[in-house]
Amino acid sequence: MNATFTLEGQLIENCIKGERKSQKALYDMYSSKMYSICLKYSKNQMDAEDILQEGFVKLFNNLQRFRGEGSFDGWVRRIFVNTAIEHIRRKSLNTTVGEGLENSVADKQQNALDKLYEKDIINSSLTLSDGYRTVFNLYAIDGYSHKEIASKLGITESTSKSQFSRAKAILRNIIQHKSNKKSTAIGI
Repeated sequence: MNATFTLEGQLIENCIKGERKSQKALYDMYSSKMYSICLKYSKNQMDAEDILQEGFVKLFNNLQRFRGEGSFDGWVRRIFVNTAIEHIRRKSLNTTVGEGLENSVADKQQNALDKLYEKDIINSSLTLSDGYRTVFNLYAIDGYSHKEIASKLGITESTSKSQFSRAKAILRNIIQHKSNKKSTAIGI
């Protein structure tokens, strides 16, 4: 057992006992990373903050359920992704059926240019409807299958595929439009 796991395990144990300092330490350790996840699934900071708060309440209420199988970081992340999905579902997820699946952005090789495009895609995804953005994030960024997404969101697998396809098409148009504007601005 390494020192990091022992420290993390002790912190978890102290949080389960209700020790405030340990809870604050755990919050400080994960809040910024989890806030990024919350922001990715919400359209604004206020919703992201609500999801963050709700996620931490769930985290602290369920810490005793962490069995040490897999990483704690992954377990925490799953709580926040699920909390974000529940938040969106409560805000009446709007679903539509449409076209089939195309290749995923997540499948592309990660080089410097891809990372730049990834930032553009994440920023542009904030303009998508809740349904499109949620499916896009779950599939392309978080790596869930369409079957898993369908189960989580209470939609069909074909709806998940359709929403992902439409989200990609919208994002492609947004990014192409931005590229054209930049090219025109610099005289290309």
